[in-house]
Amino acid sequence: MVWGAFASAIALVTVGLALLRDSKPRAGFLLTNVEVLGRTPQNDPVFQTCRALDRQRWNSIVIHHSGSAAGDAESLTREHLAAGLKGLGYHFVIGNGNGLGNGVTHVGYRWIDQLPGAHVSGPRQEEYNERSIAICLVGNGDKRPFTDQQVAQLVSLIQRLQAELNIPARNVYLHRDLSRTTSSPGRYFPTAQLQDQLLQK
Repeated sequence: MVWGAFASAIALVTVGLALLRDSKPRAGFLLTNVEVLGRTPQNDPVFQTCRALDRQRWNSIVIHHSGSAAGDAESLTREHLAAGLKGLGYHFVIGNGNGLGNGVTHVGYRWIDQLPGAHVSGPRQEEYNERSIAICLVGNGDKRPFTDQQVAQLVSLIQRLQAELNIPARNVYLHRDLSRTTSSPGRYFPTAQLQDQLLQK
């Protein structure tokens, strides 16, 4: 009887911890510059998600900027929570050295758990939030260029996502392509440089 009560208590605690864990978004993890550049899909930590990669969901990529000179995943999460979101709306955040290391990539809980983003507004927001991968560059592209390290990491990440998920170049968007109310990722974003380096599928 004692062992039965003990086993029941253990089971209840385990279920309670699982519910608590599932009710809170994961914190995400960081990738250094080396961990993103030069990896193959088989050993790339980007694709080692907690839930199986949802290949049917992801058909496009949307590039954003944070609009602020400095920041990291935590500060962006606070902004998004204050705006009524359930957590960080982006799947990836790439730092500029002011808050998050220069070129360091934060892999957010929405990617880890293969959840839709919360990053596009407008008439087709549901479609793009549901099916596009959101990448945010820390910085304000209307005021200054992004760092070389950020752009290199962005290109590498996009190429990997394209290759692994069969996303064509025509489905890699700037946020301003999808919403008339924003200039993100800003006028200094190197659009031509990116287009030259996209995988042409």
